[in-house]
Amino acid sequence: MLTILSFIVVLGIIVFVHELGHFLAAKAVGIRVEQFSLGYPPKLFGHKRGDTEYCIGWIPLGGYVKMSGMIDESLSGGENLTGAPYEFMSKNTWQKLLVIVAGVVMNFLLAILIYTIITASSGVSDIDDSPHIGSVLPGSPAEEVGLERGDLIVSINDVPIVNWTDLVANIHPHPEETLTFVYEREGARQTVEVVPYEGTTIKDWAMTRVGQVGINPGIITRPGTFSEVFVSGFKGLTRVIELVAQSIWFLISGQATYKDLGGPVLIAKLSGDAASQGIVPFLSFIAFISVNIGCLNLLPIPALDGGHFVIITIEGIIRRELPVKAKLVVQQVGMFLLLGLILLIIWNDIDRVFGFEWIKKLF
Repeated sequence: MLTILSFIVVLGIIVFVHELGHFLAAKAVGIRVEQFSLGYPPKLFGHKRGDTEYCIGWIPLGGYVKMSGMIDESLSGGENLTGAPYEFMSKNTWQKLLVIVAGVVMNFLLAILIYTIITASSGVSDIDDSPHIGSVLPGSPAEEVGLERGDLIVSINDVPIVNWTDLVANIHPHPEETLTFVYEREGARQTVEVVPYEGTTIKDWAMTRVGQVGINPGIITRPGTFSEVFVSGFKGLTRVIELVAQSIWFLISGQATYKDLGGPVLIAKLSGDAASQGIVPFLSFIAFISVNIGCLNLLPIPALDGGHFVIITIEGIIRRELPVKAKLVVQQVGMFLLLGLILLIIWNDIDRVFGFEWIKKLF
């Protein structure tokens, strides 16, 4: 129940903020909004106020703002163009682009706001560079040999460890090799042998295979200055954008596959996990997913905001509109490809989260 409710809250907030951006921008430039929907059809219920019908759809995986005279995800709007000033196609290029990017901008602003609030309320977190263990991952080699939070790593294979940087430098190059750890606990020194598993880390925009034992450094929290609180939201945003950009690069370069992608099932699971850890992790997760969805919408794929942006930009450069039939075909192809990708990711999600091996045997 916690997973379901947290998933609804996470997706509901992010989708509402995204579509609100389109809605407000459309209203600002004089475009009539025919429908504002959270969730996709079939419609659960709706209420019309003025020119706009506000709806809740049965499929809670997104939402949309239907504007007069725009060919969008509903694959309609181009057949009733009248040239009225309130139609999307009657606006100039810059007004159209503003409306298209407004949803992504709102996603980013939401993340900035959340990260700023977290820093203001919880303080600034700095990594402790001392070789004290801050946490041990369950089921990791470190846990298996008895290492605990607070242990001080003194040496690895007789190499003295002065700081966390030394510790990492003496573990990463040795996946699946036996390492001798000397550590100190409550003033007493002990020795254990640890075999790092082969994991991955990101270095210079490349996935690198390294040895890992499942320990993390400590975190020191302190009150943030005004300037630190002010810039913390922007730093959080740029950090997540960089992670998304790296993920896309890994997919393009073949360092990752679709199996590394996460969709609604995984988001639901992680929503529940984050909610169970407290309000700060839950808010951080909302900000993280908000940036991810914003970046996803910027991709130049038909049916996404990035696809609309490309078409509008082309029309602005050539100073004329592309044929309505051509844009409909582009949207249809884009929706078909996007639907296929969504189904693939959902299948991957189910396999990752539930391990439906018995389903695989049927094919």
